[in-house]
Amino acid sequence: MSVDPEHTAGRGTRASHREIADALRDRIGSGELRPGRRLPTQTELAGQFGVERAVVRRALGELHRDGLLSGVGKGGPARVARRPPPSPAASPQPTAAGLGPRVAAAFAAPQVRIDALCMTSVSLTLAVGEQLRLIHSGELKPAKIDVRVLLPGRRIGLAFPAPADADDGGLLHERWLAVRNAQGMVLRENLLALRATHGIDVRVAFRALPFTPPVKLYLLNDAEALLAYYTLGRREREYGGERLRLYDADGTRSTLFAFGPCARGRDAVFVRESRRWFEALWGTISSELELTP
Repeated sequence: MSVDPEHTAGRGTRASHREIADALRDRIGSGELRPGRRLPTQTELAGQFGVERAVVRRALGELHRDGLLSGVGKGGPARVARRPPPSPAASPQPTAAGLGPRVAAAFAAPQVRIDALCMTSVSLTLAVGEQLRLIHSGELKPAKIDVRVLLPGRRIGLAFPAPADADDGGLLHERWLAVRNAQGMVLRENLLALRATHGIDVRVAFRALPFTPPVKLYLLNDAEALLAYYTLGRREREYGGERLRLYDADGTRSTLFAFGPCARGRDAVFVRESRRWFEALWGTISSELELTP
């Protein structure tokens, strides 16, 4: 909802902090406020919208939590984030294309929190990798990064990948486990290295699920939930020098649906319930996971 400050003041009704946030969000989305540009001061915005500065501060705080602004509360005017998050109304995309911009938006906040439930963490490792590059180049410096990942346990009988013909399940399991461990170790070690190189408070944890997840779920900064289905198909792949026919899903191509980041109504309920589901799995039936051969 876009608010015309003059119209709002003229009708004798003061804008709420949500209306101000929506008006500024519209300006950012339209390109009127470009990435990196300074906003007017809180006093100037209060005058434009005919409200107290406290109302403006709440609006700016909301946009900051959504990853749209940087420098809020640091003594000067806030700036539009250099990588504002994509519109929640954008069309769903394959995970490989859609996850990166969402993770980038999460890393625009001073405290980054990512929880993921997936098969191997390949997509997450790729998405986080670009943000690590920006941190090392000095373009980003979050104060804290907290990442938790739920992956299938090594000893369960996987529902997929599964052989379509002969019983080659053992070979498929070994191959999946090698990918799971390798990707998890890359993600963990690259993030933990930020402690020594940049003094960032980093926490990374993995736990094992006793089942094969039929979906992948990403929860970003407690504000957004991303969901994709592992849709199985009959495929042929080469393992150990032999061609195997199997049932499997290509997780990087799974269509990713976004709920949020400015979660309201049904989206807000979905984000909240997804958080509850993840926390329940993390705190009950999951177990310690070892990323070793």
